[in-house]
Parts: sequence; structure tokens; C-alpha cells
Amino acid sequence: MSQLHELVTALAAPWVALSPRSGQLTASGAEGVYARDRRILSRLSVTVDGREPVPIQVDERDAATHQYVAMVQGPADTRHDPALMLYRTRTVDSSGVTEVLTLTNHSRSTVECRLDVALGTDLASIPAIRSGAVAGHPELAPLPDGPTRMRWESGDARTVVTADPGLTTTPRIAPGESFNVTLRVTADFPRSTTGFSIEPPAERAPYSLRVSCDDHRVERWLERSLDDVRALQLALGNDRYLGAGPPWYLTLFGRDSLISAGMLIPVDPGLAAGTLRALAARQGTKVDVETAEQPGKIPHELRAEASDYGGGLILPPVYYGTHDATQLWIMTLHKAWRWGMPADEVRELIPNVKAALSWMTEYGDPDGDGFLEYIDESGHGLANQGWKDSAESVQWPDGTFATAPIALCEVQGYAYAAAVQGAELLEAHGESGDAWRAWAVALQERFRSAFWVDGYPAIALDGAKNPVAGHASNMGHLLGTGLLDADEEQTVADVLAGADLDSGFGLRTLSTTMDGFNPLGYHTGSVWPHDTAMAIQGLYATGQAGVASSYVAGLIRAAKAFGYRLPELYGGRGRGSEDSPTPYPPSCRPQAWAAASAVAVIVAVLGIEPDVPGGTLVINPAPGPWQRLEVSGLRLGEEVLSLRLDGEELTVLEAPQNAVTKANAESPR
Repeated sequence: MSQLHELVTALAAPWVALSPRSGQLTASGAEGVYARDRRILSRLSVTVDGREPVPIQVDERDAATHQYVAMVQGPADTRHDPALMLYRTRTVDSSGVTEVLTLTNHSRSTVECRLDVALGTDLASIPAIRSGAVAGHPELAPLPDGPTRMRWESGDARTVVTADPGLTTTPRIAPGESFNVTLRVTADFPRSTTGFSIEPPAERAPYSLRVSCDDHRVERWLERSLDDVRALQLALGNDRYLGAGPPWYLTLFGRDSLISAGMLIPVDPGLAAGTLRALAARQGTKVDVETAEQPGKIPHELRAEASDYGGGLILPPVYYGTHDATQLWIMTLHKAWRWGMPADEVRELIPNVKAALSWMTEYGDPDGDGFLEYIDESGHGLANQGWKDSAESVQWPDGTFATAPIALCEVQGYAYAAAVQGAELLEAHGESGDAWRAWAVALQERFRSAFWVDGYPAIALDGAKNPVAGHASNMGHLLGTGLLDADEEQTVADVLAGADLDSGFGLRTLSTTMDGFNPLGYHTGSVWPHDTAMAIQGLYATGQAGVASSYVAGLIRAAKAFGYRLPELYGGRGRGSEDSPTPYPPSCRPQAWAAASAVAVIVAVLGIEPDVPGGTLVINPAPGPWQRLEVSGLRLGEEVLSLRLDGEELTVLEAPQNAVTKANAESPR
């Protein structure tokens, strides 16, 4: 698999540029300019008098604009100081990439030189690049298009690069003067056969949320994360959603996009509404083994064409192989409703709620044992269909992989929450939710009987209904769903507090005590920020502020280590073995749910529980790893909420006029 950890990412979805810190694109690994699941440009190399400039630094001005600074050796050399500098200002926008090359002469004499721009592309697909299938393949031959323009074509895809004044120039630069070449990269794409295409939003409005904290790392983490959230936005018609992460996952995912949008409801409620509608438009209507579609089921991912990742994994353009996105869709709608999603927009989605609830019992539980379990029936889909969807993600303490069908513990937690919250949505719209409340109670009893092993909830039940033992992060997702009672929540919190799971930089996916633990295992010992943030949300919601605060501190340390742009995942060796977390080489950075985690953590600490339809607002803050935190610009529907927390003293600075605010309804958690 191509590595990403040393590449710099400039992004304005669906366009993204990944390059080394030099700014040069050398047709190596994952380097390139990408859009709509295709590499548009693989080579963009600049030389001066036949030599590559020496890179000095990268100035990442925002998510979309970077400047690469290099010195040019040879012409105008002085004894010590760089005299001829190359500044490459790369800006990614919704329709392409612009790069301005600026040669600046700081010497005392006129400089004459030759500036060459070398270009190339393979127009390869994301799956081919990710799997390494294109390694060693030649670039496409350029088509003649004049001295200031180059183009390449493959099938219906086409790349065009224009250069002003040209790709080869021989400037004469006076002392103190500069010379510019402006490049523009655009592309045409094949028509989608599925009716789905990856498109940019109409606009990327700035966010009004502001945070002031005595730990300034929190401020920088939030600022950078929101910048990335804006850059990751895509749209299906007028409905915005977040692409999961560049370059591999920059499209609509059920689970990823829902979790991210749900975390961001207090900042951008329209994003959640758009994500819900975009996925509801593709909700399953029939049984199709090849795509894993079933009536009522929310899809896993949508692309314009099928994806062949090698090793027998071939996913159709619209793929439904997820066993949690359907429940998460209901949970996200419920949260959006409670935070003030317009009543008419909620009402329009009630038929989708009913279909999603029905899926849980009619298709999500194929053997009728009362638990939701999955198995890949197609033979070419995902073997595991929870958020940990790699083949080795569900394993026994001795490293043996669990056999399907598999019933994940967190999937049952989501199902319980979806049933209760779905019932509440139905009742608010004049329909009975009694059957779903009764089903949830029965699920709670079944779970307590079947899943608890050695005093804690198992990772899953395997195909023989045996509880898969071992400490893993999965159980953190149960907190806050309502599936556990108070004593069980305490037990889970105690397990999460252990040094085998708490790395000091976040929650390990798998305990260090497991034989299969690998600190750089995708789901077997690494740390995922969103996984940690979801555990933090559950810990605060269930009164476990001490454990939660430890994990918040870990994410802040990790954020600083990664320049406040948290990656998809990173290594789980822990603070006892390293001062900063080891990067996971193929990890996307930024990643939607990693960026959204900053907002999720802050809202969880503040304990904000609105019920806009009911006209109430409960604020029950808890200690975090700081003394003072002020948050302004949170959204409650069309209203604004601003708070200050100084130690244990909460001040409500701004709140909806008609809400019944219950600040500090209980003692701080």
C-alpha cells in the first residue's frame, strides 16, 4: 500500500494535492493531484538550470493553500546566504489546482537562468494506486497542445495543464525582482454509471465557533480541525456531507460521514441534515447479495465505479456492507432533532426511520436470535462490517480470528439506542413507539446474558455464539447508548482506565495483553482519534469524568505531535515507549471523523444536552485537563449558545431565549 505519512496534503474536496515537503511531485508512491477517485497529475517537477531547488520549509497557510520554499543553487550564489529563491504557492479549489512559481533574486546582480516544469500522469484509479497495482507502469503519453498547454487522455478522463507564460522559460531577473510562472490543473471525468458523482459544495462558509482556553493547544487543535472540516465538504445536490478522507476515502460513507456529521451538529447542523438526506436517498429497497443491499439499510460507501482493491476485495459502486450505519443514521437524526433541526425536515425523514428500524429485526438479525450479526455473502465484500472492518479486527486473546456470522458488541449498543431514539421520533410524530421500546428492553436482557465474559462485555459473539473475550476499544462505544446499567458502565470505565488500553495518546483499539497486539496494526493496537472521542463522549455521559479527562489529555498531546491535524490513526506504543506517537504510514490526514473529534470532545466536557422541541437545555459540565474554557458560537437550531467554564464555575454567556436552562443541574461530573 502507498504511504502517506511524510506527504503534505492540500485540500478542497473533491480536489487534493499530496506531495513531499519539497512540493515536487515525482510520480512516486501516492504523490499526486487527485479528484473524484482518480489521480489527475502524478508528476509536477521544477528545475532551475537542470537542478532541483533545495527545499527549506512548507508554510501550510490553511487546508487548501500551501507555500513551498526552496533555495536555488548555482546562479547568484553568494558565500553564505541564499540569493535566488523559489516560492511555490499551491492553492487547491473546488475545480482544480493553481500553482504559482516565483523566482526571487536577492543578489546584487542580474540572474539569467532556465526554469523547466516537467509534468506527467497515469490517470490511475484510487484502488489501483492504493493496492500498488500501478507501480512500475509508464505514464501516459501527452497529446500535443502547444507550448503553454499539455493534456492527457485515458478513456473518458482527461487532464489539462496550462502554463503562463510557458513550461520552459529563460527569465532575466534583476536584483530585488521576481519572475512568475502560473500553472493551472483541471480535468474532465467519465460520466458516472450509477447516477452518483463526487461534487463540491456550492460554498464553504466559515464557522463561527470560537474557543478560548488556558491550554492554547486546545485552541489550535479546534481551529485546524474546523479548517479541515470545511475543506472536506462535498455535496449531493444541495445536501452537504463530509468526504471521509483523502486520498483513499474522499466520498460519501455511511458510517464515517454520519459519525463525523453527528459530532459536528453543535457547529454545523446543516451538515448533518444534508448527510442524513444524502444517505436516505440511497436507503436500500431490495435484497441484492452482490451489493449487500437490503430494504431499509443505509449504504456503506458510494463511488462512481466499482473498486478492485486486489486480494479478492471488489466493492460495487454502491455498497451496503455495513452493519452499523443504519442504526447510526437513526441516532444522528435523533441528535439533530434534539439540537434544533427544522421540524419539517425531520418529518420528511420519518418514513426512512421506520424502514431503518424494520431493517434491524427483519434483515439485520438473519438467524433471529435477537442480536444483529453479519457475514459477507457475496464472497468479494468486507469480511468485517463494523467500523473495524479489516479481516483481523475481531480476534481472540490468542490471536485466532473469530468466525462469521459475527455480532459485535457496539452494534448491539447502537441498535438499543436506535430503537429507543427511533421510538421517541415516532411518538413525536403521532405514531406508537411501544414495540421498539419493548424490543430494546429485551435486547438489554439478552446482551447481559450472552455478552458478558470474565466480568466485562465481550468484543463480539462469533458464529457459534461464543463470546469473543479480550479487552478492546469496542466496549467504549457502549457507554452512553443506554444498553448498560450504572454498575456495568462503571466496569467498562474501569477497563478503559487500564494502561493496556490507555496509551497516553488515546485509546488503543486492542489491549497490549492480547497476543495479536501490534502498535501499528490497523485495528489491532493502533489509536484512532474518533474511537477515542466516542469513548470520551460515553465516559462523560455516564459520569466517568476522571477516565474521560485522561483520554482528552492524550488526544491533545497527539494533536500537538501531528501539527494539530490529527490523522486517521497512529501507533499505539504509548507514552511509556515514545514521546510522540509513531505515524501509521498509509493513514489519511486529514480525516473527517478525526477532525470532528475536537468538537465532540469540547461539547462532551461541557455536558450540553439540548431538547429544542421540548424547549429545555441542560448544561452539566465536568472537569477537563484545563482550568478555563470559553466557547462561543455553538448552534441550537437558529439560536446561539456561548459558555464559560472556570474551574467548576459555569457562566452561560448566551442562550436561546425560550429555553429552560438548567446549568449545573447536578454537581459537576
